[in-house]
Amino acid sequence: MAAAAPSKPFLGGSTADVGSGLGFRQSSFLSRLSSAVQISTRRRTSLPTRRLEVRAGGDKFGKYFEVATYGESHGGGVGCIISGCPPRIPLSEEDLQFELDRRRPGQSRITTPRKETDTCRILSGLYDGMTTGTSICVFVPNTDQRGHDYSEMSLAYRPSHADATYDFKYGLRAIQGGGRSSARETIGRVAAGALAKKILKMYAGTEILAYVSQVHKVVLPEGVIDHEKVTLDQIESNIVRCPDLEYAQKMIEAIDAVRVRGDSVGGVVTCIARNVPRGLGCPVFDKLEGDLAKAMLSLPATKGFEFGSGFAGTFMTGSEHNDEFYMDENGNMRTRTNRSGGIQGGISNGETINMRIAFKPTSTIGKKQKTVTRDRNETDLIARGRHDPCVVPRAVPMVEAMVALVLLDQLMAQAAQCGLFPANAALQQQIVPPPSESLVTPKFA
Repeated sequence: MAAAAPSKPFLGGSTADVGSGLGFRQSSFLSRLSSAVQISTRRRTSLPTRRLEVRAGGDKFGKYFEVATYGESHGGGVGCIISGCPPRIPLSEEDLQFELDRRRPGQSRITTPRKETDTCRILSGLYDGMTTGTSICVFVPNTDQRGHDYSEMSLAYRPSHADATYDFKYGLRAIQGGGRSSARETIGRVAAGALAKKILKMYAGTEILAYVSQVHKVVLPEGVIDHEKVTLDQIESNIVRCPDLEYAQKMIEAIDAVRVRGDSVGGVVTCIARNVPRGLGCPVFDKLEGDLAKAMLSLPATKGFEFGSGFAGTFMTGSEHNDEFYMDENGNMRTRTNRSGGIQGGISNGETINMRIAFKPTSTIGKKQKTVTRDRNETDLIARGRHDPCVVPRAVPMVEAMVALVLLDQLMAQAAQCGLFPANAALQQQIVPPPSESLVTPKFA
């Protein structure tokens, strides 16, 4: 009986290893066994060549409408590459710039004072103002870097920031601005989300809106905002992006109170998606709420996600929580309540999808904190740099973008699987008919 043995020790193993090749030394039991049984350790001459392939993850999102973001806070620029975009969609840099302007820094006194225009350029994937179906590259240059603000942070870790864990993982990190952990990475997401929003609007009239519903201890009461009527203009009417002006003022005051002390606070962003096509989401591991949760929790500073009744639903009975069906005046099957949040069994039911995302207080603050240096010495740190005293006002367009990316990716998956044959009109009729204009532009129809 022959057994193959490695030619060189592996993982600190000995050439006395018999047959395992896993680096474990021969035990006394095997020594006794080998004295009784003669074991040949001749090597085979035709061992297959083994190659270790490592795929770095974390930069791509989506399966059909795929977005890869690139760049760092203090590098030459940031952006995204979009793969899988349908052809013949009218697109311009202005379409993306509107959303990027909502995200950019330096908007008001309650955001970071870093001054960036975040002017985007579309480098590929367009011809004569139309998407070609090939990859779209979007680039936004960084113009207001201040690397010297991070000299102390090159030696000591910021508490609750990604500084330490990036070192734990990679053994080095981009110190200035936090590198890939910076919120500037989300520029690529917002740009791609602007395109996804446009396609969803053209195809189904889908509208995605987010707003700030909590800052620190200022909580917008449930039911104050009508999710069927709230508008973008109402949300953008103030610097904190809360559509209720009374509570918006209270939120601004709460942020101002900590800003002047060099501290920070967190909050909650509520997001809704209206006129979402039915049938989006796939059992079992690609449920719509699962994709949305991953998308939201991939955003910087997020700490929680809930949709529909969320954790409050645990206080209800089944008879209280269930959304009863009925037929509306247009012959559509609807639900009288929406505790399911527009998703049942992981699949959209056509009702408004609603969710809430919790954001922690900004971890980089101007107050002295205890920390540890890279060479493992305890020290004090007062972080410099320009940072948001509260991230939620600028997180609003980021949340909208990620919801749009999820919905479009699931819409394309639905079309790929279930759109090959005519729909069952009795069961698959959409609540809101799609826009009357064709998705294909007349110029190319």
